[in-house]
Amino acid sequence: MKRSVEEHAARFSEKAAEYDDSNTEEYRACADLVVAHADPGPDDVVADLGAGTGAIALALASDASHVLARDVSEGMMEQGRRKASEARITNVEFAYGEFREPNLADADPVDVVTSNFALHHLSDAEKREAIEVMAGTDARRVVLGDVMFFEQPDPDAPFYSPEVDDPATVGTLVEAFTAVGFAVVAVERVHDQVGVIVAERLDADGEE
Repeated sequence: MKRSVEEHAARFSEKAAEYDDSNTEEYRACADLVVAHADPGPDDVVADLGAGTGAIALALASDASHVLARDVSEGMMEQGRRKASEARITNVEFAYGEFREPNLADADPVDVVTSNFALHHLSDAEKREAIEVMAGTDARRVVLGDVMFFEQPDPDAPFYSPEVDDPATVGTLVEAFTAVGFAVVAVERVHDQVGVIVAERLDADGEE
């Protein structure tokens, strides 16, 4: 991680009020794919990590039992709570949580984990730790939308901010999921630096 958790939290809190209006077409396409692939059932609990202002969490609320939205930025979560209140959504809980310590211990078992445009702030080693934590929730499915490299990024036109972001290659992320007992069942390419990975838990016999 190129900045501390506290620095990232402060940076996003400063931009929270304008964050939704500043999102790119690729971000929105990625979010739509994450929501579609998450596909929770009415009894499912979803953990949305790096939830920000709730783009994923609020979109999934009507299909899930409830959604645990976790983020490090109080400013971003406050925007999410405001949107939930305006939409009269009552089954989304915004609370502080980091990828490697998501603050889910007292929650119901998690069925689906989602994340969109957040994991790339961690180093590759930290991403692997975060994916281990996702696996530790016993979720059957993880859907990750993020900045990720399908090919070598153009140094003159990076989709990310090199001074604060640290994206991984698609291969690195796929290996991290397979290492913790998941099969990657879909990889959606939104841009040569943006994609969605869908991972399903394998059972004891190595089947999904």
